[in-house]
Amino acid sequence: MKLNKTALIAGASGLIGSQLLPLLLASDRYSKVIAVGRRPVPHVHPKLEQRVLELDCLEEHRLSLIADDVFCCLGTTMRQAGSKTAFYKVDYLYVVKLAAVTAANFAAQFMVVSSMGADSDSRIYYNHVKGEMEKAVRQTPFRAIHIFRPSLLLGERGEKRSGEQFAAVLLRLLNPVLVGPLRKYRAVPAATVARAMLLAAEDDGGGVRVHLSDEIAAAHAPMRKV
Repeated sequence: MKLNKTALIAGASGLIGSQLLPLLLASDRYSKVIAVGRRPVPHVHPKLEQRVLELDCLEEHRLSLIADDVFCCLGTTMRQAGSKTAFYKVDYLYVVKLAAVTAANFAAQFMVVSSMGADSDSRIYYNHVKGEMEKAVRQTPFRAIHIFRPSLLLGERGEKRSGEQFAAVLLRLLNPVLVGPLRKYRAVPAATVARAMLLAAEDDGGGVRVHLSDEIAAAHAPMRKV
């Protein structure tokens, strides 16, 4: 059944976002897909509308960011960001600002990529920032919030990360023996996370739900209410 809904995606050029954007464009759920970012994405589609803007200025563009379902795939690494301040800006400030702006526009659902190990009390800076982001997003008045905590992501990145490439190869080899409680450490393809995000939006349930890595890796990404 076709639905006349609008999806908004931020981070469409990233590892997960580049997999998710084609799924949104192909979905009968959406008649319009808004891609938000600093650079245009190389897609041409009758449903697609691009908003090329600085993420620091989201509030100024609020009226062009009206959507039903919001998919946030923003994220970087400490190495790529270059400093804790730059990392915090992308992985916390921009995400929380996007949630606040779209919630003010009465968006119904917010799907956001976090990370396994996200914990606001963690001494690991990366995990601490992800946990703080989750805590802030939970305070926004969406009907439904879906938080995805994948393990190491598999897929072709635009930039080379030798450490992650080595870890990905190692985890891919170890995946068959990571069973039981260790299953959550299995590497998960970015395309699988993208599919899980769309499935979560289609569920149309309410409340805050956390999708753990092993659940995301399952074909239908079972959900756990928290």
